[in-house]
Amino acid sequence: MTAGVLPDETADRFATARQVADAVLFEGYVLYPYRASAAKNRLRWQFGVLVPPHWGADSAEYSFQRTECLMEPKAGARLSAELRFLHAQRRTVQRLCPDGGFETVEALELPDRVLVPWDEGTEERITLDADVSKLAGAGLTIPFTRPARQETEPVHDADGRPAGRLVRRSAELTGQVRLTTDELDGPYAALRLTATVENTSTWKPDGADDDRTAALPHSLVGAHLLLGLSAGSFLSMTDPPEWARGAVAACRNEHAWPVLAGESGRADVMLSAPIILEDHPAIAPESPGALYDALEIDEILALRTAALTDQEKREARGTDPRAAEVIELADTMPPEVLERLHGAVRALREVTGPGPAAPDDLAPDVPGHRPDTPWWDPESDRSVDPVRDRITVDGRSIGAGSRVLLKPGLRRTDAQDLFLQGRAAQVEAVLHDVDGGVHLAVTVEDDPGVDIRREQGRFLYFQPDEIAPLEDA
Repeated sequence: MTAGVLPDETADRFATARQVADAVLFEGYVLYPYRASAAKNRLRWQFGVLVPPHWGADSAEYSFQRTECLMEPKAGARLSAELRFLHAQRRTVQRLCPDGGFETVEALELPDRVLVPWDEGTEERITLDADVSKLAGAGLTIPFTRPARQETEPVHDADGRPAGRLVRRSAELTGQVRLTTDELDGPYAALRLTATVENTSTWKPDGADDDRTAALPHSLVGAHLLLGLSAGSFLSMTDPPEWARGAVAACRNEHAWPVLAGESGRADVMLSAPIILEDHPAIAPESPGALYDALEIDEILALRTAALTDQEKREARGTDPRAAEVIELADTMPPEVLERLHGAVRALREVTGPGPAAPDDLAPDVPGHRPDTPWWDPESDRSVDPVRDRITVDGRSIGAGSRVLLKPGLRRTDAQDLFLQGRAAQVEAVLHDVDGGVHLAVTVEDDPGVDIRREQGRFLYFQPDEIAPLEDA
């Protein structure tokens, strides 16, 4: 076993998975509008916070993560593991006094930024590499410690003269990683791997005032594991082979969920994260950089950030270097990059590959087709007419102007449709989609906004098995 060093090949494979792991590590690090004064930034780091055990007992957060997954190692295989987390450090701001001393202040105004107190996060890694055959039974336990420390950084004004300093303090942090394996029953040469990450800090709250903020400097923030096999493979926890489904269901994962990671098509790297991901997760190629508030949409965040006032941007730049990078990214994003954020359809790229010709590929003399219009435009096919087309339901011809009774289907109905159960409606159009499906556009009788709906073309849509014919008025 070696601690602190990963084989070169494993390090390369981890690097491929690390882009997604970074998104996990910094999720919620600093939230829009990226200022320390914003209410959203008073409760940060929502995922993967492993708190001290003496504080976690009375909180909704935990002091450990437990990962269980299945693997099929080959003879002589080694297991590599990398624990990654952020260690919170308190940053205070001090102004230079005329006598040469320093005074702690709530804000230090500079031409380009406003420095304020803030909790920064420094990335920490714990790495180990072990022979898989040595992990049976008691397994392997690696304790680690991050000592308390204090650092200062001088701050200068626009003319380069000393204006103050930043003081950063980190508290002592201790923990451990434990790896064990056990064989599965049956003829398959598979192992169950258990990886446990624990916060073993002895810090205890002194009183009622020691809340989550007091516990954070002693916590593992955004904790997650990268696991790699030198020879062999892991099994997917969401789509395992049939023979392994029972064993996968018996795995116990607490406060973390393992998925296959790294290059698509490979199964030698696993990422166990405090959020649920799919196998081989990836960052969208259109994403121009980290925005940290990943529960939002990149396009919206970029536009909103660019629209902040100059004063708000100064506050954001002084909040955290990563927040300053977001401001710079939004201010300098080229229009073509912003346009890419508007959306992308990926599934259709495979479906519309080599195969049957789409309508636009048909010869111009094909009856009903207009090659000068997109295939998805109704005008591309004159054989359909939403206003004049009719379908047969329960032996009755239904089309625009027909009265129907709404019977929303339970299989595909949202809560709003359920309120329309049993209501009478008028069909406005019969629509055919490119997959051969039929949809009826309707307006509900007695709807006071029906004229506006017709003018704007904003109808409700039901399928034929969700309506019943009524006698026309």
